[in-house]
Amino acid sequence: QVQLVESGGGSVQTGGSLRLLCRVSGYPQNRYCVAWFRQAPGKKREGVAAIDSTGRTTYSDSVKGRFTISQDNAKDTAILQMNNLKPEDTGMYYCATDLQNYALYDLYSEWGQGTQVTVSS
Repeated sequence: QVQLVESGGGSVQTGGSLRLLCRVSGYPQNRYCVAWFRQAPGKKREGVAAIDSTGRTTYSDSVKGRFTISQDNAKDTAILQMNNLKPEDTGMYYCATDLQNYALYDLYSEWGQGTQVTVSS
Protein backbone atom coordinates (compact mmCIF):
# COMPACT_ATOMS: atom_id res chain seq x y z
CA GLN A 1 0.00 0.00 0.00
CA VAL A 2 1.45 3.34 -1.08
CA GLN A 3 1.51 6.11 1.52
CA LEU A 4 2.53 9.75 1.15
CA VAL A 5 3.18 12.01 4.12
CA GLU A 6 3.85 15.72 3.55
CA SER A 7 5.57 18.08 5.94
CA GLY A 8 7.24 21.48 5.93
CA GLY A 9 4.37 23.88 5.38
CA GLY A 10 4.00 27.05 7.40
CA SER A 11 3.62 30.82 7.30
CA VAL A 12 6.20 33.17 5.81
CA GLN A 13 6.34 36.73 4.54
CA THR A 14 6.68 37.71 0.91
CA GLY A 15 10.14 36.84 -0.36
CA GLY A 16 10.64 34.06 2.15
CA SER A 17 11.38 30.38 1.57
CA LEU A 18 9.88 27.06 2.58
CA ARG A 19 10.88 23.47 1.93
CA LEU A 20 8.17 20.87 1.57
CA LEU A 21 8.91 17.19 2.04
CA CYS A 22 6.91 14.17 0.88
CA ARG A 23 7.89 10.85 2.41
CA VAL A 24 6.87 8.03 0.05
CA SER A 25 6.48 4.39 1.03
CA GLY A 26 4.99 1.27 -0.51
CA TYR A 27 6.55 1.22 -3.98
CA PRO A 28 8.71 -1.86 -4.64
CA GLN A 29 11.25 0.29 -6.54
CA ASN A 30 12.07 4.00 -6.76
CA ARG A 31 10.68 4.29 -10.29
CA TYR A 32 7.61 6.38 -9.61
CA CYS A 33 6.81 9.91 -10.72
CA VAL A 34 6.09 12.68 -8.23
CA ALA A 35 4.24 15.96 -8.52
CA TRP A 36 3.25 18.79 -6.22
CA PHE A 37 -0.16 20.40 -6.55
CA ARG A 38 -1.71 23.31 -4.70
CA GLN A 39 -5.21 24.53 -4.10
CA ALA A 40 -6.18 27.97 -2.88
CA PRO A 41 -9.61 28.60 -1.32
CA GLY A 42 -12.26 28.81 -4.01
CA LYS A 43 -9.85 27.84 -6.77
CA LYS A 44 -9.19 24.71 -8.77
CA ARG A 45 -6.27 22.48 -7.81
CA GLU A 46 -3.24 23.16 -10.02
CA GLY A 47 0.00 21.34 -10.64
CA VAL A 48 3.13 23.36 -9.87
CA ALA A 49 6.06 20.95 -10.24
CA ALA A 50 6.69 17.36 -11.31
CA ILE A 51 9.62 14.99 -11.64
CA ASP A 52 9.58 11.70 -13.51
CA SER A 53 11.53 8.51 -12.84
CA THR A 54 14.42 9.71 -15.04
CA GLY A 55 14.75 12.98 -13.14
CA ARG A 56 13.15 15.15 -15.79
CA THR A 57 11.31 18.09 -14.24
CA THR A 58 8.31 20.17 -15.27
CA TYR A 59 7.16 23.47 -13.73
CA SER A 60 4.15 25.68 -14.12
CA ASP A 61 4.88 29.14 -15.47
CA SER A 62 3.79 30.69 -12.17
CA VAL A 63 6.61 29.04 -10.19
CA LYS A 64 9.34 28.55 -12.79
CA GLY A 65 12.62 29.99 -11.53
CA ARG A 66 11.42 30.09 -7.91
CA PHE A 67 10.52 26.47 -7.07
CA THR A 68 12.72 23.38 -7.42
CA ILE A 69 11.50 19.79 -7.23
CA SER A 70 13.90 16.97 -6.45
CA GLN A 71 14.03 13.46 -5.04
CA ASP A 72 16.22 11.94 -2.36
CA ASN A 73 15.94 8.29 -3.35
CA ALA A 74 18.01 7.13 -0.40
CA LYS A 75 15.36 8.55 1.91
CA ASP A 76 12.33 7.94 -0.34
CA THR A 77 11.55 11.62 -0.09
CA ALA A 78 10.40 14.15 -2.65
CA ILE A 79 11.35 17.76 -1.98
CA LEU A 80 9.83 21.04 -3.13
CA GLN A 81 12.12 23.99 -2.41
CA MET A 82 10.13 27.21 -2.65
CA ASN A 83 12.00 30.52 -2.80
CA ASN A 84 10.89 34.12 -3.27
CA LEU A 85 7.39 33.23 -2.14
CA LYS A 86 4.48 35.47 -3.06
CA PRO A 87 0.99 35.86 -1.50
CA GLU A 88 -0.48 34.11 -4.55
CA ASP A 89 1.50 30.97 -3.59
CA THR A 90 -0.78 30.57 -0.56
CA GLY A 91 -2.74 27.33 -0.50
CA MET A 92 -2.84 23.70 0.52
CA TYR A 93 0.02 21.81 -1.11
CA TYR A 94 -0.37 18.15 -2.00
CA CYS A 95 2.17 15.56 -3.02
CA ALA A 96 1.05 12.99 -5.62
CA THR A 97 2.69 9.92 -7.13
CA ASP A 98 2.09 7.38 -9.86
CA LEU A 99 4.04 4.86 -11.91
CA GLN A 100 2.91 6.78 -15.01
CA ASN A 101 4.24 10.23 -15.84
CA TYR A 102 1.34 12.67 -15.78
CA ALA A 103 3.50 15.79 -15.51
CA LEU A 104 1.20 18.53 -14.11
CA TYR A 105 -2.09 16.84 -15.03
CA ASP A 106 -4.38 15.93 -12.15
CA LEU A 107 -4.33 12.19 -12.90
CA TYR A 108 -2.02 10.78 -10.24
CA SER A 109 -3.36 7.78 -8.33
CA GLU A 110 -1.80 8.39 -4.92
CA TRP A 111 -2.17 11.59 -2.87
CA GLY A 112 -0.98 12.87 0.45
CA GLN A 113 -3.08 14.67 3.03
CA GLY A 114 -1.70 18.12 2.22
CA THR A 115 0.29 20.76 4.04
CA GLN A 116 -0.71 24.43 4.33
CA VAL A 117 1.46 27.23 2.97
CA THR A 118 0.57 30.82 3.83
CA VAL A 119 2.47 33.80 2.44
CA SER A 120 1.67 37.22 3.86
CA SER A 121 2.43 40.55 2.25
